[in-house]
Amino acid sequence: MTPTHPFVSVIIPTYNRSARLEATVGSLIGQQYPPDRFEIVLVDNASTDDTPQVISRLMSRHPAIRRMREPRRGAHFARNAGATVSLGQILYFTDDDMIADPELLSTIVKPFSMDAGVGAATGRVLPRWETEPPAWVLKHCRNALLSLNDRGEALILCDEDPGVFSCHEAIAREAFFRAGGFNPDTNAGEFVGDNETGLNIKVRKLGYRFAYVGESVTHHVIPGSRMTQAYLNSRFADQGFCDSYTDYRETHPGPLRLLKRIAGHAVLMGTTITKAVARRIAGDTRWRLDFARLFYYRNRARYDLRLLLHDQWRRFVLRDDWITDDSASSPTAARLNGQAGQ
Repeated sequence: MTPTHPFVSVIIPTYNRSARLEATVGSLIGQQYPPDRFEIVLVDNASTDDTPQVISRLMSRHPAIRRMREPRRGAHFARNAGATVSLGQILYFTDDDMIADPELLSTIVKPFSMDAGVGAATGRVLPRWETEPPAWVLKHCRNALLSLNDRGEALILCDEDPGVFSCHEAIAREAFFRAGGFNPDTNAGEFVGDNETGLNIKVRKLGYRFAYVGESVTHHVIPGSRMTQAYLNSRFADQGFCDSYTDYRETHPGPLRLLKRIAGHAVLMGTTITKAVARRIAGDTRWRLDFARLFYYRNRARYDLRLLLHDQWRRFVLRDDWITDDSASSPTAARLNGQAGQ
Protein backbone atom coordinates (compact mmCIF):
# COMPACT_ATOMS: atom_id res chain seq x y z
CA MET A 1 0.00 0.00 0.00
CA THR A 2 0.97 3.65 -0.27
CA PRO A 3 0.94 5.71 2.95
CA THR A 4 -1.75 8.07 1.65
CA HIS A 5 -3.97 5.43 0.10
CA PRO A 6 -4.35 2.37 2.34
CA PHE A 7 -6.87 -0.16 1.13
CA VAL A 8 -10.24 0.61 2.75
CA SER A 9 -13.22 -1.68 3.21
CA VAL A 10 -16.46 0.29 3.43
CA ILE A 11 -18.95 -1.85 5.37
CA ILE A 12 -22.65 -0.97 5.24
CA PRO A 13 -25.29 -2.99 7.10
CA THR A 14 -28.72 -2.57 5.57
CA TYR A 15 -32.21 -3.60 6.55
CA ASN A 16 -35.34 -2.73 4.55
CA ARG A 17 -34.05 0.61 3.31
CA SER A 18 -33.85 -0.14 -0.38
CA ALA A 19 -35.19 3.32 -1.23
CA ARG A 20 -32.23 4.99 0.48
CA LEU A 21 -29.50 2.48 -0.28
CA GLU A 22 -28.67 3.64 -3.78
CA ALA A 23 -28.04 7.22 -2.62
CA THR A 24 -25.75 6.04 0.17
CA VAL A 25 -23.78 3.71 -2.09
CA GLY A 26 -23.63 6.33 -4.85
CA SER A 27 -22.00 8.82 -2.51
CA LEU A 28 -19.31 6.27 -1.69
CA ILE A 29 -18.75 5.01 -5.22
CA GLY A 30 -18.14 8.63 -6.19
CA GLN A 31 -15.30 9.12 -3.71
CA GLN A 32 -12.20 11.07 -4.68
CA TYR A 33 -10.08 8.07 -3.77
CA PRO A 34 -8.28 5.63 -6.08
CA PRO A 35 -11.00 3.19 -7.19
CA ASP A 36 -8.64 0.23 -6.84
CA ARG A 37 -7.92 1.12 -3.21
CA PHE A 38 -11.34 0.52 -1.70
CA GLU A 39 -14.23 -1.93 -1.73
CA ILE A 40 -17.82 -1.68 -0.53
CA VAL A 41 -19.27 -4.61 1.42
CA LEU A 42 -23.07 -4.48 1.58
CA VAL A 43 -24.45 -6.68 4.35
CA ASP A 44 -28.12 -7.50 3.90
CA ASN A 45 -29.36 -8.00 7.45
CA ALA A 46 -32.30 -10.26 6.52
CA SER A 47 -34.25 -7.61 4.62
CA THR A 48 -37.80 -8.44 3.57
CA ASP A 49 -38.21 -5.69 0.96
CA ASP A 50 -36.48 -5.49 -2.45
CA THR A 51 -33.05 -4.82 -0.96
CA PRO A 52 -31.53 -7.97 -2.56
CA GLN A 53 -32.63 -6.78 -6.00
CA VAL A 54 -31.24 -3.29 -5.37
CA ILE A 55 -27.91 -4.75 -4.29
CA SER A 56 -27.76 -6.95 -7.39
CA ARG A 57 -28.40 -3.92 -9.57
CA LEU A 58 -25.67 -1.94 -7.82
CA MET A 59 -23.20 -4.82 -8.17
CA SER A 60 -23.85 -5.05 -11.90
CA ARG A 61 -22.80 -1.40 -12.24
CA HIS A 62 -19.90 -1.25 -9.81
CA PRO A 63 -17.31 -4.03 -9.53
CA ALA A 64 -16.03 -2.61 -6.22
CA ILE A 65 -19.24 -3.79 -4.48
CA ARG A 66 -19.48 -7.14 -2.73
CA ARG A 67 -22.39 -8.46 -0.73
CA MET A 68 -23.22 -10.95 1.96
CA ARG A 69 -26.35 -11.87 3.90
CA GLU A 70 -26.42 -11.92 7.68
CA PRO A 71 -29.62 -13.64 8.87
CA ARG A 72 -29.24 -12.70 12.55
CA ARG A 73 -31.07 -9.43 13.09
CA GLY A 74 -28.93 -6.72 14.64
CA ALA A 75 -26.58 -4.18 13.13
CA HIS A 76 -23.68 -5.47 15.25
CA PHE A 77 -24.07 -8.91 13.67
CA ALA A 78 -24.02 -7.33 10.21
CA ARG A 79 -21.05 -5.08 10.90
CA ASN A 80 -18.98 -7.84 12.46
CA ALA A 81 -19.87 -10.28 9.68
CA GLY A 82 -18.93 -7.70 7.05
CA ALA A 83 -15.57 -7.18 8.71
CA THR A 84 -14.77 -10.91 8.59
CA VAL A 85 -15.03 -10.98 4.78
CA SER A 86 -13.40 -7.58 4.23
CA LEU A 87 -9.96 -7.05 2.73
CA GLY A 88 -9.10 -3.58 4.00
CA GLN A 89 -6.29 -2.45 6.25
CA ILE A 90 -8.74 0.25 7.32
CA LEU A 91 -12.38 -0.65 7.94
CA TYR A 92 -14.87 2.16 7.43
CA PHE A 93 -18.34 1.63 8.89
CA THR A 94 -21.35 3.65 7.90
CA ASP A 95 -25.14 3.20 7.72
CA ASP A 96 -27.69 2.97 4.93
CA ASP A 97 -29.13 6.43 5.67
CA MET A 98 -25.91 8.39 5.20
CA ILE A 99 -24.63 10.56 2.34
CA ALA A 100 -20.84 10.92 2.22
CA ASP A 101 -18.97 13.96 0.95
CA PRO A 102 -16.64 13.09 -1.97
CA GLU A 103 -13.48 13.58 0.12
CA LEU A 104 -14.60 11.42 3.03
CA LEU A 105 -12.29 8.46 2.47
CA SER A 106 -9.24 10.49 1.52
CA THR A 107 -9.55 12.54 4.71
CA ILE A 108 -10.64 9.90 7.22
CA VAL A 109 -7.52 7.78 6.57
CA LYS A 110 -5.04 10.62 7.25
CA PRO A 111 -4.56 10.19 11.01
CA PHE A 112 -3.63 6.51 10.66
CA SER A 113 -0.47 7.47 8.74
CA MET A 114 0.22 10.49 10.95
CA ASP A 115 0.20 8.58 14.25
CA ALA A 116 0.76 4.82 14.39
CA GLY A 117 -1.07 4.75 17.72
CA VAL A 118 -4.42 5.80 16.23
CA GLY A 119 -6.89 2.94 16.29
CA ALA A 120 -10.15 4.66 15.32
CA ALA A 121 -11.20 7.91 13.67
CA THR A 122 -14.34 9.85 12.92
CA GLY A 123 -15.33 13.23 11.54
CA ARG A 124 -18.28 15.53 11.20
CA VAL A 125 -21.76 14.04 10.99
CA LEU A 126 -24.15 16.73 9.82
CA PRO A 127 -27.94 16.57 9.44
CA ARG A 128 -29.81 16.33 6.18
CA TRP A 129 -33.39 17.05 7.19
CA GLU A 130 -36.11 15.42 5.10
CA THR A 131 -38.64 17.90 6.46
CA GLU A 132 -38.31 21.20 8.27
CA PRO A 133 -37.31 20.36 11.86
CA PRO A 134 -39.29 21.82 14.76
CA ALA A 135 -37.55 24.55 16.73
CA TRP A 136 -37.13 22.29 19.78
CA VAL A 137 -35.27 19.69 17.68
CA LEU A 138 -32.85 22.34 16.41
CA LYS A 139 -32.34 23.61 19.94
CA HIS A 140 -31.92 20.33 21.81
CA CYS A 141 -31.16 17.49 19.37
CA ARG A 142 -28.33 18.60 17.08
CA ASN A 143 -26.04 16.19 18.92
CA ALA A 144 -25.68 12.51 19.76
CA LEU A 145 -29.46 12.16 20.10
CA LEU A 146 -29.54 12.13 16.29
CA SER A 147 -26.03 10.64 15.89
CA LEU A 148 -24.67 14.07 14.89
CA ASN A 149 -21.15 15.23 15.64
CA ASP A 150 -19.70 18.62 14.77
CA ARG A 151 -16.53 19.72 16.53
CA GLY A 152 -15.51 22.02 13.73
CA GLU A 153 -12.97 21.56 10.96
CA ALA A 154 -9.91 20.83 13.09
CA LEU A 155 -7.91 17.61 13.26
CA ILE A 156 -7.88 16.32 16.83
CA LEU A 157 -5.73 13.45 18.09
CA CYS A 158 -6.75 12.30 21.54
CA ASP A 159 -6.68 9.46 24.05
CA GLU A 160 -10.44 9.49 24.70
CA ASP A 161 -13.34 8.76 22.34
CA PRO A 162 -14.25 12.06 20.60
CA GLY A 163 -17.73 10.84 19.68
CA VAL A 164 -17.04 7.98 17.27
CA PHE A 165 -20.40 6.76 15.97
CA SER A 166 -20.77 3.62 13.87
CA CYS A 167 -22.33 5.69 11.08
CA HIS A 168 -18.94 7.39 10.53
CA GLU A 169 -16.18 5.21 11.95
CA ALA A 170 -12.84 4.25 10.47
CA ILE A 171 -10.87 1.71 12.47
CA ALA A 172 -7.57 -0.05 11.93
CA ARG A 173 -8.17 -3.69 11.07
CA GLU A 174 -5.81 -4.90 13.78
CA ALA A 175 -7.55 -2.78 16.43
CA PHE A 176 -11.00 -4.00 15.39
CA PHE A 177 -10.20 -7.69 15.60
CA ARG A 178 -8.09 -7.39 18.74
CA ALA A 179 -11.03 -5.66 20.42
CA GLY A 180 -13.49 -8.37 19.44
CA GLY A 181 -15.68 -6.23 17.20
CA PHE A 182 -18.85 -4.30 17.94
CA ASN A 183 -20.69 -5.13 21.12
CA PRO A 184 -24.40 -6.02 20.76
CA ASP A 185 -26.96 -3.37 19.97
CA THR A 186 -30.42 -4.85 19.41
CA ASN A 187 -32.04 -8.22 19.90
CA ALA A 188 -35.70 -8.84 19.07
CA GLY A 189 -36.08 -5.11 18.47
CA GLU A 190 -34.81 -4.08 21.91
CA PHE A 191 -31.46 -2.57 22.81
CA VAL A 192 -29.36 -5.00 24.86
CA GLY A 193 -25.80 -3.63 24.62
CA ASP A 194 -23.58 -0.62 23.97
CA ASN A 195 -22.57 -1.21 20.33
CA GLU A 196 -19.84 1.21 19.17
CA THR A 197 -19.49 2.69 22.66
CA GLY A 198 -18.32 -0.69 23.87
CA LEU A 199 -16.06 -1.21 20.87
CA ASN A 200 -14.40 2.15 21.44
CA ILE A 201 -13.90 1.42 25.14
CA LYS A 202 -12.22 -1.86 24.24
CA VAL A 203 -10.04 -0.08 21.66
CA ARG A 204 -8.98 2.51 24.25
CA LYS A 205 -8.14 -0.17 26.81
CA LEU A 206 -5.87 -1.83 24.25
CA GLY A 207 -3.85 1.39 24.21
CA TYR A 208 -4.98 2.87 20.90
CA ARG A 209 -5.67 6.56 20.39
CA PHE A 210 -8.55 8.28 18.56
CA ALA A 211 -8.83 10.97 15.93
CA TYR A 212 -11.48 13.47 14.91
CA VAL A 213 -11.01 14.68 11.33
CA GLY A 214 -13.11 17.79 10.83
CA GLU A 215 -12.69 17.80 7.06
CA SER A 216 -14.14 14.28 6.78
CA VAL A 217 -17.87 14.89 6.47
CA THR A 218 -20.93 12.73 6.09
CA HIS A 219 -24.63 13.62 6.28
CA HIS A 220 -27.25 11.76 8.29
CA VAL A 221 -30.63 11.70 6.55
CA ILE A 222 -33.19 12.47 9.26
CA PRO A 223 -36.84 11.75 8.47
CA GLY A 224 -39.77 13.44 10.14
CA SER A 225 -40.36 10.34 12.26
CA ARG A 226 -37.18 11.13 14.20
CA MET A 227 -38.34 14.64 15.03
CA THR A 228 -41.09 13.61 17.43
CA GLN A 229 -41.44 13.19 21.17
CA ALA A 230 -42.10 9.48 20.65
CA TYR A 231 -38.73 9.05 18.94
CA LEU A 232 -36.97 11.07 21.65
CA ASN A 233 -38.54 8.86 24.30
CA SER A 234 -37.39 5.69 22.52
CA ARG A 235 -33.90 7.13 22.02
CA PHE A 236 -33.54 7.80 25.74
CA ALA A 237 -35.02 4.38 26.55
CA ASP A 238 -32.40 2.67 24.37
CA GLN A 239 -29.69 4.74 26.04
CA GLY A 240 -30.85 3.49 29.42
CA PHE A 241 -30.22 -0.12 28.43
CA CYS A 242 -26.93 0.86 26.80
CA ASP A 243 -25.62 2.70 29.87
CA SER A 244 -26.53 -0.09 32.29
CA TYR A 245 -24.65 -2.54 30.05
CA THR A 246 -21.60 -0.26 29.90
CA ASP A 247 -21.68 0.47 33.61
CA TYR A 248 -21.87 -3.18 34.60
CA ARG A 249 -18.88 -4.01 32.42
CA GLU A 250 -16.89 -1.16 33.94
CA THR A 251 -17.74 -1.54 37.64
CA HIS A 252 -19.05 -5.12 38.16
CA PRO A 253 -21.45 -4.07 40.92
CA GLY A 254 -22.60 -6.73 43.34
CA PRO A 255 -26.21 -7.44 44.34
CA LEU A 256 -26.38 -4.73 47.01
CA ARG A 257 -25.07 -2.02 44.69
CA LEU A 258 -27.47 -3.12 41.97
CA LEU A 259 -30.38 -2.89 44.43
CA LYS A 260 -29.29 0.60 45.44
CA ARG A 261 -29.07 1.64 41.79
CA ILE A 262 -32.52 0.29 41.01
CA ALA A 263 -33.93 2.29 43.92
CA GLY A 264 -32.02 5.34 42.77
CA HIS A 265 -33.38 5.08 39.24
CA ALA A 266 -36.91 4.87 40.67
CA VAL A 267 -36.37 8.05 42.66
CA LEU A 268 -34.99 9.83 39.60
CA MET A 269 -38.07 8.80 37.62
CA GLY A 270 -40.19 10.71 40.09
CA THR A 271 -38.03 13.83 40.18
CA THR A 272 -37.63 14.01 36.41
CA ILE A 273 -41.36 13.80 35.72
CA THR A 274 -41.95 16.55 38.30
CA LYS A 275 -39.37 18.70 36.56
CA ALA A 276 -40.91 17.97 33.15
CA VAL A 277 -44.35 19.08 34.33
CA ALA A 278 -42.98 22.29 35.84
CA ARG A 279 -41.04 23.18 32.72
CA ARG A 280 -43.93 22.46 30.42
CA ILE A 281 -46.18 24.74 32.47
CA ALA A 282 -43.47 27.42 32.24
CA GLY A 283 -43.21 26.99 28.45
CA ASP A 284 -39.63 25.71 28.66
CA THR A 285 -39.01 23.22 25.84
CA ARG A 286 -36.50 21.34 27.97
CA TRP A 287 -39.54 19.51 29.34
CA ARG A 288 -39.18 17.23 26.33
CA LEU A 289 -35.76 16.06 27.47
CA ASP A 290 -36.95 15.69 31.05
CA PHE A 291 -39.93 13.61 29.99
CA ALA A 292 -37.72 11.40 27.80
CA ARG A 293 -35.42 10.80 30.78
CA LEU A 294 -38.34 9.08 32.49
CA PHE A 295 -37.92 6.28 29.93
CA TYR A 296 -34.15 6.35 30.43
CA TYR A 297 -34.35 5.77 34.18
CA ARG A 298 -37.09 3.18 33.75
CA ASN A 299 -34.87 1.13 31.46
CA ARG A 300 -31.83 1.58 33.69
CA ALA A 301 -33.88 0.01 36.48
CA ARG A 302 -35.19 -2.78 34.23
CA TYR A 303 -31.74 -3.73 32.95
CA ASP A 304 -30.15 -3.60 36.39
CA LEU A 305 -32.92 -5.88 37.65
CA ARG A 306 -32.11 -8.41 34.92
CA LEU A 307 -28.48 -8.29 35.96
CA LEU A 308 -29.44 -8.81 39.59
CA LEU A 309 -31.70 -11.78 38.93
CA HIS A 310 -30.18 -13.67 35.99
CA ASP A 311 -26.68 -15.08 35.75
CA GLN A 312 -27.20 -15.57 32.00
CA TRP A 313 -27.45 -11.80 31.56
CA ARG A 314 -24.33 -11.18 33.59
CA ARG A 315 -22.34 -13.62 31.44
CA PHE A 316 -23.77 -12.03 28.30
CA VAL A 317 -22.77 -8.52 29.36
CA LEU A 318 -19.22 -9.48 30.30
CA ARG A 319 -18.32 -11.04 26.94
CA ASP A 320 -15.69 -9.17 24.92
CA ASP A 321 -15.36 -11.15 21.70
CA TRP A 322 -18.35 -10.84 19.36
CA ILE A 323 -16.53 -12.10 16.27
CA THR A 324 -14.98 -15.49 16.98
CA ASP A 325 -17.29 -16.42 19.85
CA ASP A 326 -20.77 -15.60 18.58
CA SER A 327 -22.59 -18.93 18.90
CA ALA A 328 -24.67 -17.73 21.86
CA SER A 329 -25.37 -14.19 20.77
CA SER A 330 -27.71 -13.22 23.58
CA PRO A 331 -30.57 -14.54 25.66
CA THR A 332 -33.40 -15.54 23.36
CA ALA A 333 -35.99 -12.99 22.37
CA ALA A 334 -38.70 -14.77 24.36
CA ARG A 335 -36.57 -14.89 27.49
CA LEU A 336 -35.49 -11.28 26.97
CA ASN A 337 -39.05 -10.08 26.72
CA GLY A 338 -40.04 -12.12 29.75
CA GLN A 339 -37.24 -10.69 31.84
CA ALA A 340 -37.97 -7.16 30.64
CA GLY A 341 -41.16 -7.12 32.64
CA GLN A 342 -39.54 -8.24 35.87
